Amino acid sequence: MENHLQIIRALSPAYAGRDGELTATLQYVYQSILLDGCGKQEEAKKLLHIAVEEMRHLEEIGALLVRFGVPPVYTACPPYPVGYYSASNVDYVKPYPQMLAADVRAEQEAIACYTRILDCVRDEDVRTVITKIRADEERHLCWLREMQSAL
Repeated sequence: MENHLQIIRALSPAYAGRDGELTATLQYVYQSILLDGCGKQEEAKKLLHIAVEEMRHLEEIGALLVRFGVPPVYTACPPYPVGYYSASNVDYVKPYPQMLAADVRAEQEAIACYTRILDCVRDEDVRTVITKIRADEERHLCWLREMQSAL
């Protein structure tokens, strides 16, 4: 049986770490609100759709943490009450092209993070969830690159 602590340590950065799902959710919502306010409704709608998917990822990883006996607190290292999540992790860049560039970088990092998890975790239930999430992140990256191409 795989060590639960190893799994928890692998999942934690993807959950509420600096580049994790909580940051992604907040960043896409922030950007969607800004874009909607300056007349870019289609772009705002697409980013809000991605935000909802990122929030679902947050819930799925949180559920995995609970499965392994860890409360899903927003820290870089649950269950320890250290390194609480900070909204300063969000990239608050405003120009639309720079937003997309930040999002592309974030999706690339997410894909790399999930690849690292798959490289070290053998639990099949965890692997199933993470494989699906990584595929979603790859799809987000494609959408963002299409949005960049449309500039």
